Amino acid sequence: MFLGHYVHAIDDKGRLTLPAKFRPGLEAGVVVTLGLDGCLFVFPRATWEALAARIEALPITNPDARTFARLMFANADDMELDRQGRILIPAFLRSYAKLETDVIVTGLHSRIELWNPTQWQALQATALERSALIAEHLKELGI
Repeated sequence: MFLGHYVHAIDDKGRLTLPAKFRPGLEAGVVVTLGLDGCLFVFPRATWEALAARIEALPITNPDARTFARLMFANADDMELDRQGRILIPAFLRSYAKLETDVIVTGLHSRIELWNPTQWQALQATALERSALIAEHLKELGI
């Protein structure tokens, strides 16, 4: 389970060190792909495979399913962590998420998200402002 958020830096070669606390769940490798809301998703390989199977099971006749599959698969890169717990984030993914030097690495239970610090701060501020409304909407979903 991935929890919390951390500030880490991308080096000159595009490598990002993942928090030591997260590494035990990532021995089998990770898949990095476009996230929603402007971040990157980092999935442990087993979680990715389960998600990929669900996406693949969607009807090919559904335009939204085709588009989502393209976004997730065509922009994904699978990799292993190096000895220092680093992953190499491809330039096109760094560009999409506006990751330059500092990166907010967040744990969201079964996945990790990578955020530009400015975007993360804005997202957090909006979430806090809307927390009561969000809680009310989640109540309708049984949370």
